Amino acid sequence: MSAKPLEQCAQAEKTAFVFPGQGSQKAGMLAELATQFSLVKETFTEASDALGLDLWHIAQSGEGLNQTENTQPVLLTASTAIWRVWLSLGGLRPKYLAGHSLGEYSALVAAQSLSLTDAVKLVHLRGKLMQSAVPQGQGAMAAILGLSDEQVLELCQIATQAGSGQVEAANYNTKGQVVIAGAATAVQLAIDHAKAQGAKAIALPVSVPSHCSLMKPAAEAFADALEQTAIELPKVPVIHNVSADVAKDVVALRLALKEQLYRSVQWTSTIQSLQDQGVRYIAECGPGVVLSNMAKRLPQLEKTFALDTPSRIDDALNTILVAEGQIV
Repeated sequence: MSAKPLEQCAQAEKTAFVFPGQGSQKAGMLAELATQFSLVKETFTEASDALGLDLWHIAQSGEGLNQTENTQPVLLTASTAIWRVWLSLGGLRPKYLAGHSLGEYSALVAAQSLSLTDAVKLVHLRGKLMQSAVPQGQGAMAAILGLSDEQVLELCQIATQAGSGQVEAANYNTKGQVVIAGAATAVQLAIDHAKAQGAKAIALPVSVPSHCSLMKPAAEAFADALEQTAIELPKVPVIHNVSADVAKDVVALRLALKEQLYRSVQWTSTIQSLQDQGVRYIAECGPGVVLSNMAKRLPQLEKTFALDTPSRIDDALNTILVAEGQIV
């Protein structure tokens, strides 16, 4: 069964799809889905051929899966495979798409702004550039739980002014949950200050300090690749990380992807924007439940879904078709 062309899909009015970023990967992802839908392995073959890597083997064995240059194309391919399965089953075209960090590229592939082959090449390079921008061990990230955005910004400022390097807010994930990134010593100092205020602070097991100023050299190099890649305006509106808004032209879209490397992910604002635009159902198109769990906190959302197993896709498909008036 092949994916139905996007323009032939019925349009949803209450549903958005979101695509996860790094951290959602796990060995064996999509194995159950692949036993029922040949589209899964076909999608991985298409992406693998573009890179000369066996992405399905990496995804199933876990060998090299947590190396950033591998993680990014594997996750993008996994999300694209799920999206294609959704369309093949008669799923609706969402009102909006959005992706967290790397997930923005998955959203752009779903919106036919980028081809899968171009996108996996881009994110493979993106991972390499991010990894090489900061020497191993010199950068770090941490999740701060229980403080307001303003309090997190203040502790970042205090830690930076102490002279041990710069630390910044990297991901505004949801109210009371902000990820910080920067120089390892400064991140540790910010962790200490957060705990002193009674907050929970968790150092993240990452090799790259994403979405902070340390990534500016990577962004400059990446901009050349973006200029050489064919990009079209999305056929479904895609909300960008850096602005929580929709790009109006391809020039703005390319700039948003470049700046995404060193600017904060505005995920709290992104999800709030979806809610403000009448979205009541959010489906997470990728392995895991990170984004769907975060979205559950929003009061106006009626339900969130994960789509990484056949039973979860079936539940989402039936519920959304009824909610959108496609099944009476």
